[in-house]
Amino acid sequence: MAGWYELSKNDKGQFHFVLKAGNGEVILSSESYTSKAAAETGIASVQSNSPLDERYERKEAVNGKSYFNLKAANHQIIGTSQMYASTSGRDNGIESVKTNGVTATIK
Repeated sequence: MAGWYELSKNDKGQFHFVLKAGNGEVILSSESYTSKAAAETGIASVQSNSPLDERYERKEAVNGKSYFNLKAANHQIIGTSQMYASTSGRDNGIESVKTNGVTATIK
């Protein structure tokens, strides 16, 4: 099963999206946007940037866990992963975003 985006609005009227893998696991989360159109532009940015390995910033948190940011061509962060116990887990997460990020399905 292919992945999909879930676009939602919070109680403050801001929009946010997550990218889910085919198994329903969240693999990328966005920042908050002030409009639905801006969030949809963020999704389009993930769709175009996710296949490109050079757009991934591999990081390590102070607690030793690994994560990554997906960045646009202008170096702005367009999505952040969950925390992973290992670098191999993080790298598998990146591969999942590369595979699922191109989906056009938005729920």
